[in-house]
Amino acid sequence: MVMAAEHHGSNAPVNSSAGRIARIDVMRDMAAAEKIWRVFEGTGFLSTPYQRFELLDAWQQTIGKHEGAQPFVVVAYDTTGQPLLLLPLVTSRENGANVARFMGGKHPTFNMGLWRREFAETATAADLDALIAGIRTQADRVDVLAFTQQPKQWRGIPNPLISLGAQPSTNACPMMTMIPGCKPEERVSTSTRRRLRNKERKLQALPGYRYLVATTDDDINRLLDSFFIIKPQRMALSKLPDVFSDPATKAFVRDACLAKLPNGQRAIEIHALECNDELISIFSCVADGERFSTMFNTYTISDNARYSPGLILLRYMIDHFGDLGYSSLDFGVGSDDYKMTFCKDDEPLLDAFIPLTARGKFAALGMSSLTHAKRLVKHNPALMHMAQLLRNAISR
Repeated sequence: MVMAAEHHGSNAPVNSSAGRIARIDVMRDMAAAEKIWRVFEGTGFLSTPYQRFELLDAWQQTIGKHEGAQPFVVVAYDTTGQPLLLLPLVTSRENGANVARFMGGKHPTFNMGLWRREFAETATAADLDALIAGIRTQADRVDVLAFTQQPKQWRGIPNPLISLGAQPSTNACPMMTMIPGCKPEERVSTSTRRRLRNKERKLQALPGYRYLVATTDDDINRLLDSFFIIKPQRMALSKLPDVFSDPATKAFVRDACLAKLPNGQRAIEIHALECNDELISIFSCVADGERFSTMFNTYTISDNARYSPGLILLRYMIDHFGDLGYSSLDFGVGSDDYKMTFCKDDEPLLDAFIPLTARGKFAALGMSSLTHAKRLVKHNPALMHMAQLLRNAISR
């Protein structure tokens, strides 16, 4: 039974004698969801920095609205009214099916719910059955839950949603671990440091050369202005589409980089190498005190590009966060060569396609098959070469 709530949400009691979830609320408005969302960002809860309210609200107000995605924020409670889980989802129509996905589109590396830590550590099959049952009873009639790019664990705690069934994502995420308090050469080898230091000497001769962590609105806007000029030129040189060309994406990037968290930190941080004449390299990232994850990046199209400014900047970032006591980092999905300079391990990512209706069974099968095919191509050099030739031919 679904009981009507206020205009922007609904709730449904869950019949489950075995599970701890007694009620499911669904909010369809970001402003209405903010108060409970803040609770899940407090102590005693577990989440990745990609699911912070500021970042996903910026995405929903720009790209989400532009693409017609509707907020579908699921909150689960126990019998005493204690919040247990928040799923930051959006719904949209895809090939005739009503699909619920994590907010953020292609921008987050990790998609995960926000969990009461104790509940995440002890969640049972009955708890998750109750969660799915509560979502299934919503009046929206979601056909399929498409939970993609989920980490198997976060901060040493297994991700409970993985038990719903999952398959490997198209790409894994290269990662690097650090021992808090270790010496710099234990993070980045002496030989790599020497090689990058020799290249950096050329850049250090440039007037005003510096490493910068942008903290002011003026610095953020100035660096982003340069990024939006350089990035399309870089993409064109690589014969790739400029994914930052549309106004909604530009607005999301700028809004999220300017947005401040309650602790004063930016939702997306910007790190850069620059001199008086140009932006040399830029990397953005999210960070949560233990791990930092890079997002968008680019580097100059001038002759200074030959000195590996992107690698030099990453070395600065590794030392910056290492000195702050961080224990791990990642550079997003994909096995680009520059990532392998620092990352020796892979963080596995998993997809789950959970049908809720008869139509959803066909949609889930199609999504699962497509993901499997993409992964097959990505991990087969011959097929990947053919795909690249086809992409290049299309882009001409």
